[in-house]
Amino acid sequence: MRRKQIERHQTLREKILETIRDAILKGTMKPGERVSEPDLAERFGISRTPIREAFRQLESEGYLEVVPRKGAVVASLSERDIEEFYAIKIILEGFAARMAAEKLTGKEIERLESINERLHKIAKEGDVKTFFRVHNEFHEVFIKAAGNDKLSEMINQLVMKFKRLRLASLSQPGRMEVSIEDHSDMIQAFKDHDGNRADSLIRHAATIGAEVLIQSMPQAETEKAKLLPRTSL
Repeated sequence: MRRKQIERHQTLREKILETIRDAILKGTMKPGERVSEPDLAERFGISRTPIREAFRQLESEGYLEVVPRKGAVVASLSERDIEEFYAIKIILEGFAARMAAEKLTGKEIERLESINERLHKIAKEGDVKTFFRVHNEFHEVFIKAAGNDKLSEMINQLVMKFKRLRLASLSQPGRMEVSIEDHSDMIQAFKDHDGNRADSLIRHAATIGAEVLIQSMPQAETEKAKLLPRTSL
């Protein structure tokens, strides 16, 4: 009985996570909008404990911000947030790619090729969420191959905190297809053991990703975000 309660608790928590993530990414929940615990508790017929757990995770992923005396609100994003995230991503992942180019085995390169083939099929289906998950697998392979545990830990912490940005970027029209092409170029650089090329490709892809994401932001929201206090993102 206890196990079933735990499973139900986890299932409801995941539903809350997906409900809020989708609403924010689709724009039905706007930056600064309050996310009501009582409303969610009533909607899902549950206590507030799994809701608060979901809020904490969403805050760690950059979707929500907990404001004193106001509760959880949708976190605002500014051009500065995007630029700072991608600037750090370029440095860390670029270095990982450079190191991986010297160490990747033939088997690991074959796995990268297999993952990219899966991404090609997923992109045709237009499944952004699955694409995002498998896309992460691609990056995890070469980051792990770099052989630096501290570097891997830093990258994982960064991408978790900015999960919202990365998913939003891949959701832009044509971005999945561009990502697949970028991966193909990276695989070739890895085959050639060309660390400079792998690093350069990471930098180029991240720079374009940031530009596309900034351009996709509604102008009014962008200007408002510049005037708001800095968020916890």
